[in-house]
Amino acid sequence: MKADYPWQELYVAAILETDDAKLLTRLPAAKAAIDARLHQLQLDHGGAPDERQAISDALAGLNILRSELEAGSHDTGSSNA
Repeated sequence: MKADYPWQELYVAAILETDDAKLLTRLPAAKAAIDARLHQLQLDHGGAPDERQAISDALAGLNILRSELEAGSHDTGSSNA
């Protein structure tokens, strides 16, 4: 998966991470990179619509990952089968 935007590298690292412990650090790093880019776009008065859509999709993906991670962390015992 090619990263078209600088923040996408951290996003891709998060969505491809299979180790929950590492994912706990990758999720906030990706979210921070996206938030920083959103701040930049605000200052630049918008940015390209395709990047805004990519950001929206990425945030939705991170939210799903975070929900799955939280649901998994409440399990009684872990299975690494």
